[in-house]
Amino acid sequence: MGKFLSDFKAFALKGNVIDMAVGVIVGGAFGKIVSSLVDDIIMPIISLCTGNTGFENMRYVIHHAEPADAAAGKAAVEEVAINYGMFIQNIVDFLIIALSIFIALRVTMKFMHKEAKEEAAAPAPEPTAEEKLLTEIRDILKDEKK
Repeated sequence: MGKFLSDFKAFALKGNVIDMAVGVIVGGAFGKIVSSLVDDIIMPIISLCTGNTGFENMRYVIHHAEPADAAAGKAAVEEVAINYGMFIQNIVDFLIIALSIFIALRVTMKFMHKEAKEEAAAPAPEPTAEEKLLTEIRDILKDEKK
């Protein structure tokens, strides 16, 4: 158990924990924004186009609800249904989140490649007088050893 805890500590402290925490918080907020986009804007438009009242109401009822009958001694039975509309809504939600992350990563990677190309294209700086002197001393010492 001690090795597990020490390995976990090394893992947790290896990266920047604050950056990770900020990423989780921003990711949670981003998820709420995308869910609101799907629930409040996209799905009503899709429901309007399909002529349905809403995806959350789309379901396949396996067993209908039955009210309790005290005289017959029957307890109430709840409705059993497959809510495929909510499943469709969650798929759309996932696709929008995945597309958003893909676009964000693509923009970030383009920016990083552009920065790397600029660094590679930049000419090497002129060596200082001190560096030139040290290079000459190194070369002289190499010649003396031969």
